Amino acid sequence: MSLSDVPTIGVEEEFLLIDPVSRLPQPVGERVVAGAKHAIGELVSGEFAQCQLEVKTPPCSTAARLRAELMRLRTAVDTAAAAEGVRICASGTVVLDDGLPPAVGSHPRYRAGLAQYRAMMDDFALSALHVHVHLPDRDIAVLVCNHLRPWLPLLVALSANSPFYHAKDTGYASWRAVIRSRFPCLGPPPYAESLTHSEEIAKMIAASEAMLDAATPFWDVRLNPRLPTLEVRAMDVTTDVDDAVAVAVLIRALVTTATTLAIAGDPGPRISAEVLRSAYWRAARDGWCGNGVDAITGHILPTAAQLENLVAHVGAALKSAGDTTVVDALLDRLTARGTGAEMQRASAQRRGTLTDVVDDLMATTARR
Repeated sequence: MSLSDVPTIGVEEEFLLIDPVSRLPQPVGERVVAGAKHAIGELVSGEFAQCQLEVKTPPCSTAARLRAELMRLRTAVDTAAAAEGVRICASGTVVLDDGLPPAVGSHPRYRAGLAQYRAMMDDFALSALHVHVHLPDRDIAVLVCNHLRPWLPLLVALSANSPFYHAKDTGYASWRAVIRSRFPCLGPPPYAESLTHSEEIAKMIAASEAMLDAATPFWDVRLNPRLPTLEVRAMDVTTDVDDAVAVAVLIRALVTTATTLAIAGDPGPRISAEVLRSAYWRAARDGWCGNGVDAITGHILPTAAQLENLVAHVGAALKSAGDTTVVDALLDRLTARGTGAEMQRASAQRRGTLTDVVDDLMATTARR
């Protein structure tokens, strides 16, 4: 594969909007989005909770370009946030809050979700990292989803950045993943034998009202309904922009490798949904510093060993894209200081209070 054949990638990051004095989330998303649009146009939008917003990069060919775009977008929205008296904060869950349900955005989809899921949405101010990889062949993309399913728990562990919730340590690396697990339409996609099979499953789930719209499933890897991309949605938003870039290129390599296998006729491993759910839970609890379930073999392995297996699996694709050093640097950072979950806990231990955790999150998110 030549560099010109490497698919483009795009990233969506969701941020909380935090008052730097109280350290509580503020429902000013619509105003901040309006201010940021002067600088970045439609690359910023609102989110379910009014205390959030989302940025989305244009398609990028290289890790360097992706990093530059993410920095540009973070700078633009933090500048707009400052004009409203708040700061952006990259954490999968709200660290401190007033205990009240978040104000909901005005988009009809958000209102429909509130009507359908009711009290389940009372604490749904969750911030994610979504990665898009260009893959216009939807028949092949469904089979690629099958290949990605076993690796999704590892992506949860690598991005874990939500240990605190309602001013307490949950004991989990990704509490966001736990909150999401109660929804019947979130999590890994079902194994599908074809595009038609996948669409039939989505229609049946939507008919049960467990999913809002069959054309827009919220599975952790899905065919994007509007873009010619495969979208991976399992990850917490990462505070360190370099972690976001590294996870994105690692996912691109995984999609590239899976695409080659699917084109060759390999439909992907049939992983038990129950085993996969167990692997998700273990990844959410123990994160980078613990052990996890290898969903293919069922073996319990250190998360670091699982990452080594993934890098070996996609090594050729990483090399072709020029991304090997980016992923090597991620491994070095994880070895030295862990994921966002470890960094949040280190802030709490080093500085003594959860207000200091929020301060560190805001400072790192907006670092220029």
